[in-house]
Amino acid sequence: MAFEFPGVTGGSPSFREALRLLELVSPADTTVLLLGETGTGKELAAQAIHANSPRRGRPLVVVNCAALPEPLLESELFGHEKGAFTGAATRKEGRFQVGDRGALFLDEVGELSLATQAKILRVLQTREFEPLGSNRTLKVDVRIIAATNRDLEKEARSGRFREDLFYRLNVFPITLPPLRERREDLPLLARHFLVRHCEKHRKKIKAVAPEVIHSFQRYNWPGNIRELENVLERGVILCQTDTLTLRELPPAMQEYAFRPGAQEEAAGAWPDLERELISRTLQKVAGDRGQARDILGISQEELDLKIRTYGLDY
Repeated sequence: MAFEFPGVTGGSPSFREALRLLELVSPADTTVLLLGETGTGKELAAQAIHANSPRRGRPLVVVNCAALPEPLLESELFGHEKGAFTGAATRKEGRFQVGDRGALFLDEVGELSLATQAKILRVLQTREFEPLGSNRTLKVDVRIIAATNRDLEKEARSGRFREDLFYRLNVFPITLPPLRERREDLPLLARHFLVRHCEKHRKKIKAVAPEVIHSFQRYNWPGNIRELENVLERGVILCQTDTLTLRELPPAMQEYAFRPGAQEEAAGAWPDLERELISRTLQKVAGDRGQARDILGISQEELDLKIRTYGLDY
């Protein structure tokens, strides 16, 4: 089975290394710790690991450890019996039980309290737990994939995260690079999200203006891939022509293109960016010009012309 990482693409060295590690660990059935800033695609990486693992026929259960208050989080994880606490009108299975023989994705695991960390550690050590209000001990076989934007090793040294749990989770760490460290992937990612949201919103936008790509290259992307996708979706909705222009970008991003000399830089940089985009797309599809044409959203004649113009060997 070929490894797939749906929703994320790129060819930068840092991204390729993360992809290599994801491919290696997916079938290994071991605990994985995904590290990286908010918006770098950690949940998509978890989905890719599970989809390419022997457990893919069972559910991947997602728990956002920062989204629920502590009492509710414990109930979500371990389940509860009827009457275990005020409002527990019925018995409920916990996420560990739902994920039995599948996988559990603990997103933002660094936000867990020390008390909940201790209970999760016990499950990882013994594969056993008791639902709230129950004296029944349940056994589970679940693969753990955890993610955090914190430095868990530093947190463990300072006592804010259990050191023993850190070592249990840190079996196979993978760092997903921030977008500012993989700027060469921006043209390909922009095209990817443009095509996705044109289909979603039934638009026919054929191109992204050179000054837009230049603005993207200058911007720092604090929200990473998630922010880029949001910017592209907004632009697709606003765009009324066949080319996405600066007018459709957020004001904060437009200013990067209107700084002195930016327009001249954009015109000069665009051929290199376009050549790189076409080359990487052709590499991705093993030279299949029909597939490349569809991904790039251009005609076959235009693709053939650009291949000749840029001297690409395909």
